[in-house]
Amino acid sequence: MNAASILVVDDEKEIADLIAIHLQSEGYQVFMAGSGEQALQVLREHDVQLIILDIMMPGMDGLEMCRRVREVRNTPILMLSARAEDVDKILGLKTGADDYMAKPFNPLELVARVRAQLRRYLSLNPDRAWRDSEDILRAGGLEINRAKRTITVGERRANLTPTEYEILLLLAGHPGRVFSSEEIYERVWQERYLHSNNTVMVHIRKIREKIEDDPRHPTLVTTVWGVGYRLEA
Repeated sequence: MNAASILVVDDEKEIADLIAIHLQSEGYQVFMAGSGEQALQVLREHDVQLIILDIMMPGMDGLEMCRRVREVRNTPILMLSARAEDVDKILGLKTGADDYMAKPFNPLELVARVRAQLRRYLSLNPDRAWRDSEDILRAGGLEINRAKRTITVGERRANLTPTEYEILLLLAGHPGRVFSSEEIYERVWQERYLHSNNTVMVHIRKIREKIEDDPRHPTLVTTVWGVGYRLEA
């Protein structure tokens, strides 16, 4: 049985109930909220390891709630939306979401993505090539404390989301090596990469905003045009 607690935020009760049934059948504890305001109250009262968040809600929408959550915590956020266009997905990811699914969705796929997000969030060793004793990694001017899941740039702490953390951890584990978007996606998300997928690009942009002195002219996470991304050694 899984000990993780999940908050489902959706004003459509039928959808929220369906999600809850599938998550509870996997052993997860589920909290439910019908609005952004109710969800924030749940987060103040309970320890939650993942949030499933609908975008289109009355009052505070999912994007605004995501922004507020990101101000204080790095809990993984999986966004749901009836809009499947790339621009909506990119907007959700830029706001701070870790994953995005369009409605209608397959509940079994949703559970699989929840499992993958929790595995990344709760695991301290996403790269099996590292020994468990290696709690501190220094590369490219960064210091990554795997035990505390913190990243320091010089004297400054970088506040990354779980998915941003895993991407940077992958790059830092192999400084100087170029990773394609496809390889980053398949190693971090652990699912097949689609050619039109802009997810990695959006997350790289957010990482640069948090660790680079000048995100428009990055010196830590650089682009090798036509190939991919690397962390400078």
